[in-house]
Amino acid sequence: MTLTKNKIAIFETGGKQYRVKEGQTIRVESIPGDQGDIVTLDQIKLLSVDGKLSIGTPNVFGASVSAEIVGSGKDKKVTVFKYKAKTRYRRKNGHRQDFTDLRITEISSE
Repeated sequence: MTLTKNKIAIFETGGKQYRVKEGQTIRVESIPGDQGDIVTLDQIKLLSVDGKLSIGTPNVFGASVSAEIVGSGKDKKVTVFKYKAKTRYRRKNGHRQDFTDLRITEISSE
């Protein structure tokens, strides 16, 4: 019987924080790179290895998350509509956010 390490990390990219495990696929804000490239994320806020918790101040020293870029694209359109009653003020705008899909390959500590 082999013991597997339960590794969980919380990292920050694009102004948002994500909780991940090894093997998980997540969608983050656009990261430069092509499909198949390996990206190293080093802004690790929290790291848990087999229940041993490391909390960063603000980042955990020596910890990193390696991820493979699976794909990228644009999200669904979000319509932004501004309106003020009785003043004939109407503004309609649309926005499509770029995204990158990442597959977490490795969570490493010091």
